[in-house]
Formats: sequence, C-alpha cells, structure tokens
Amino acid sequence: MIAPQEIAERALAQAGGAEVAVIVSHESVVNLRWAANTTTTNGMSAGTQVTVVALDRGSATVSGQIQAVEDVADLVARARRAAADAEPAADRAPLPQAAESPDWSAAPGLTSPDVLAPLARGLGTQFSAATAEEHSGYAEHDVTTTYLATTAGTRLRHEQVQGRAEFTLKSGDRTRSAWEGDADPGLTVDVAAVTARLRAGLAHQARPVAVGPGRQTVILTPSATADLMVDLYFAADARAALDGRSVFSGPAGPRLGEFLGAGVRLASDPADPEPGMRCAPFEVVAASSDTASVFDNGLPVGPTDWIADGRLRHLITTRHSAAALGTAATPAVDNLTLQVGHGQGSTADLVARTESGLLVTCLWYNRVVDPQTLLLTGLTRDGVYVVRDGEVVGAAGNFRFNESPVSLLGRIVGASEPERTLAREMGDYFNRTRMPALAVADFNLSTASEAH
Repeated sequence: MIAPQEIAERALAQAGGAEVAVIVSHESVVNLRWAANTTTTNGMSAGTQVTVVALDRGSATVSGQIQAVEDVADLVARARRAAADAEPAADRAPLPQAAESPDWSAAPGLTSPDVLAPLARGLGTQFSAATAEEHSGYAEHDVTTTYLATTAGTRLRHEQVQGRAEFTLKSGDRTRSAWEGDADPGLTVDVAAVTARLRAGLAHQARPVAVGPGRQTVILTPSATADLMVDLYFAADARAALDGRSVFSGPAGPRLGEFLGAGVRLASDPADPEPGMRCAPFEVVAASSDTASVFDNGLPVGPTDWIADGRLRHLITTRHSAAALGTAATPAVDNLTLQVGHGQGSTADLVARTESGLLVTCLWYNRVVDPQTLLLTGLTRDGVYVVRDGEVVGAAGNFRFNESPVSLLGRIVGASEPERTLAREMGDYFNRTRMPALAVADFNLSTASEAH
C-alpha cells in the first residue's frame, strides 16, 4: 500500500505549475447487524479513495483508487485536462494560505472487530432472555482519516472516529415496536439499559389511547429534535438566501438578525470539548456547491453561532458567497448543538413538567415540501406516547406531520438540557448532534398513519 502522504506528494509533483488540491481519504469500518434475536451479518472493510481537484479558470475533479504509482499521474493529468476545458468559475480564488497539521506524517487510523465485542456480548445476553419479543438492529464503527495537500503548501490531516447503533424491539405479534439510537464513538452502549427502556415503551403501547390528528403539543425526543434541526442547518445556505430560494430569504435580502425563537442557540464548533463531537477544523471540498467551494480547500473552520439569543446570526458561506453577503466566511461545520435558554433536566423531566401532550420517539422519511418556508413532511415511528399530568398513560397511533423547523422555534414551550443523540433519519449523513427534548405547541400532526 502506498502511504497517503506519498500519494499526495506525487500528485502535487505532477501539477506542472497549476493549482491542485489532493484529498486522500482512508476509511476503516466494522459493522454488525442482528434480527429475530440473532446476529445475521458482520463485516470489516478498509479502503483508500484519492481525489484530485485541478483549478484553472474553472475546476475539475477526478477520483479513483490507486493501485500503482503510475495511477497518480493519470488522475492528475485527467483532472488538469478537464479543468482547462471547464467553464470559468464565479467563485475562482487563490487557494488559502499554507497550513500544516502536526500529525501530517501519521498513518491512517484503524478500527477493529474488538470495538463491537462488548456490544455483541450484551446483545447475546438479551437474545437468551427474550421470550415474546424480537430484537433487531445495526451497529457500525468508522474511522476515516483525511489527508489534504495543496500546491499552496497546505498539508492537513484529520482523523474522524464515529459510532452508530440502532436498536429496535418488537412485540411477539409484531404489532408494537420501539426504537432507540446511539451515536457514541466508542459504542460503549449499555444494552441491558437500552432493552429495559424499549420494553417500557412496548408496555405503554399495550395501552392504546385514541388521539386524532390535528395540532397538538408534542414533546420531541432529542433524536426527533436532531432530525428537524439538521434539516434547518442544511437549509441555512447563504447562496440560496441571496438568490431568494430559501426560508432565510427576505424582501430586503437574507434574514440575518431576525428573531426566530426565545432563548434559542444553534451552534457548531469543530473543537467541541466532547470528543465524539469534534470534527475537521478545515475545509475539504471535492466538488463545489452552494455551500462549499473547491477553491476553499484548506480554509480554517471555526466555531459559529448560527442562531444566538434567538436571532439568526450566520448562514453557511464560501469565501465567494460571504463576499456577496458582506460578511466574514462561515463554512459549514460537521457538528450541531441546540440549546434553549430555559431548558433543564432530561427528557423524563420534561415529560413530568407537561400537563398534556404527545411524546414523539422519532421521525422518519422526512422530505422538504416547500423550501421557501422549509415545510417538511414525514412520519412518526416506533412510539407516540400520550402524556397526561406529567405521566405516560398509553400510546397513540402514528401520524404524518407537516411542520417547519424554523417556524416551530417560535412555539417552544419547554426544553430539556442538550444531550448527545442520533437522528433517526439523518444520522447516516450527519452523526454529531447534541440536542434537547423540545415541547412544541401546535405541532401539526396532519393525518393518521398506519406505519408501525
């Protein structure tokens, strides 16, 4: 195997005076899947992907795997030819100034099946004890090491470790189902405790309570909150706001400074003190989009308050869109934290403070209906619990919802403290979230659903 650093240096040596960025990404993954109270598959894989971004008046990207040193020169040549023929890029700019990581020379990080062993043992214990219930789920541990080198002198390395585990418990007749997710990067999951919570959910679901569709006070678990806030974050695009295509567009331009909800803070920080939340402190861009520019490869990424004191403070920008907006660049960050000023305690504490409402476990199949309002539609799943006088008294059926995560910020009537969580729908794409449970008034549960 050719070392990632050698691949990068050989590629830059072929630049011939042109501007080039080289991204070498090594991924090491182990996974485990289980169903019907038995493990079904497990696997381990590792691979290296090389991306060459050639910058001319325009840009071009060519990616591939390197089997021999000759392949490096071929990738660069193909990228340079394509860049020379590309249309001029509106975001054309010199690459950011040189920066170097102290661990640039380190080998890629690796995971191991040993990471999954405690989880597998915990599952085995629960499988043996299962009688009229059925366990299924999936766990994955991923170590991705990224090396970024540019002709401007940048040599940056980032090692991202992340874990994901999803647990589903079904009643023996499969009429009731409960779910819980975990995003601990070490997969140090207490399977017995998770199973106990899932069993409690199934017990609540054995007591059906008729609740019709309509606008309700709902308590969104941290996972459900995460799904909605990730959609909001992905829509916080300066370019779309400038062009009038976004919920953050206003009659006089982007809605920066506008009040959205009391006490709300939505923020990102690549140097988050919680190890599982840390992410790359620099831009790595294989292809340009509204929210990222290949010309920004290596640009530092810092802490950003997207919403602070309830007001929209920043949108995701490239250097180019930031100049059009008249602000400093605020690139996207690969983590997200929501805080609500009056939030306290846990999800259970928030339930105990709620006189009447519905506790929604998780959301899925969420889709944007109207970008101008960021109206989403989706479904509840695996437990909608009826809360009366601070206690769960039973379970309702599932619903289709139609809601805007921007609009609901102004209807928050209660919150817990933020906690590390896994979004049910978006967790595959955005792993690092810290969210509170939210009590939201007038949440639009538009129609009943037969989903389980």
